[in-house]
Amino acid sequence: MASKTPRYRVIEEHLLERISSGAYPVHHQIPPEEQLARDFGVSRMTANKAIRDLVQKGYLIRQAGLGTFVTDRKAESSLHEVLNIATEVISRGHAYSNDVIRCEAIEADDEVALRLGVRLGTEVFHTILVHRESGVPIQLEDRFVNPRWVPDYLQTDFSQKTPNEVLVANCPISDVEHVVEALLVDSQTAQWLDIDTAAPCLSMVRRTWSDEHLVSYARLIHPGDRYKLRSRSSRRG
Repeated sequence: MASKTPRYRVIEEHLLERISSGAYPVHHQIPPEEQLARDFGVSRMTANKAIRDLVQKGYLIRQAGLGTFVTDRKAESSLHEVLNIATEVISRGHAYSNDVIRCEAIEADDEVALRLGVRLGTEVFHTILVHRESGVPIQLEDRFVNPRWVPDYLQTDFSQKTPNEVLVANCPISDVEHVVEALLVDSQTAQWLDIDTAAPCLSMVRRTWSDEHLVSYARLIHPGDRYKLRSRSSRRG
């Protein structure tokens, strides 16, 4: 019986197998669509669809006049948007999961009080989660939330909803502040992220507002070899 798998999907699966096996490493140029069409006995349109789909999924990138190349599929976040990390992971075709390390009410120390705009000793909500992509830790999220604006935050089942989902549902984000730096982490953070303490990491401090209310302050730490940050701006007037 003939396979019912669409021919463009067969090409996609072939290319993905070559990528995952390392036969096509990052920056490797894949065969042009004309060659793929000949090899698989399909039209150029079918081969083009396979390539186009993998470009959209982030596995490949087209470079005008040069060809199509395998991309570096590190996890990626935008500096201009606050996206749900679970949605990002799933959009890359990978499985999302997390470990909830802390979920508690604490008194704000000097740093948290300053960053969150509350008085020293004010009760704030605190969560620590390790976000995973296909089982691999890609982000440690250490977050502080003002209970005044999200009073039911700690009642959330964070295995089902991320902190981002909860905050956006209760307080739509109007403004965001990011501060990014490179750093080496302590032994506890390294253990949570399953990395060596000598491994370079990216740290992003994020504060979010809903209208005039400062809602959340988070420290997001990413292993440098598993994550990248993206910024795009337009100067069109």
